[in-house]
Amino acid sequence: MSDLEVRQLRYFVAVAEELHFGRAAERLGMAQPPLSRAIRELERQLGVQLFERTTRQVVLTAAGEVLLRDAPTALDAVAAAAQRARHVGQPTPGLRLALKTDYDGGLLLQILETYQRAEAAIPVEVMLGGRGQQVPALRQGRADIALLPTPFDDRDLDVEPLLTEPRVVALAASDPLAARATLCLADLTGRMLPDGSPADQDGLIPNAHSGSHGRNPVARRTNLDLAQIFHLIELGSIIWFPPASVARRHPRPDIAYRPVTDLQPTTLALAWPQTCHSPAVAAFVRAATTVAAATYPPESATTEEPSTPSLLDAEGLQGVVTSS
Repeated sequence: MSDLEVRQLRYFVAVAEELHFGRAAERLGMAQPPLSRAIRELERQLGVQLFERTTRQVVLTAAGEVLLRDAPTALDAVAAAAQRARHVGQPTPGLRLALKTDYDGGLLLQILETYQRAEAAIPVEVMLGGRGQQVPALRQGRADIALLPTPFDDRDLDVEPLLTEPRVVALAASDPLAARATLCLADLTGRMLPDGSPADQDGLIPNAHSGSHGRNPVARRTNLDLAQIFHLIELGSIIWFPPASVARRHPRPDIAYRPVTDLQPTTLALAWPQTCHSPAVAAFVRAATTVAAATYPPESATTEEPSTPSLLDAEGLQGVVTSS
């Protein structure tokens, strides 16, 4: 069997995901006959049948399902290798840091200042993105390191937790629930989060197919920026569970922040590819852990929620949370 080509895997993935040769050909920008020939050649090389073809449908065989499970990872690895090679080959390579806007625990400026004093430091390019965009950027070679909240898919990534902080609920100041000092998740039944998931499930169970929850279909939009999220909260369309540090930095007269007694905290972490051996990345990790430990020392924390006391008390979030 000869080695597989990237082109063959791309063709196979398109057909496997579409389960239709015509749609796959259109997606690939090619005619259907050469695509069909390429898939037959791939099957010949592998010595197995990848698809069951009838006049009515195309179905993956067991061998096809296995290849579909592994092929996207292989394609991502090839693309990431090429992307990293191009980046390192630049005359002045930099460290590409991916993060979600405002999700830095208030530490980013201090981390950058500390990092720039390291011997291995190189210029940092900050890549701001929406929820869920940081891990793909790492895997595709578009970023060298990411600063992001858990949970996330950490396969093939090294992860360094920096701090754990509570989340609060952000809701319209006119909402009847805003009159209460504290809430629990059960109080939020029927409310919708920005990603369309039901709020009483802690935002941890995606619910893209939800049909009856929430009061406004616009709440099902994804990748909203912070200004859009705040606007929808003020309108009463959604609620949100921001980290305490985000609530502290964004007091707004038409939004109330309230503690939720059974809402799990979030951990801010660094992540980078396990195959990475960059001195610049290592220096950035050391700078970030040093700043986090100095800002939120472990001795001021409890076992369950390491950074809650300093975030709530020392930096004055409690005043923001309880005022309407």
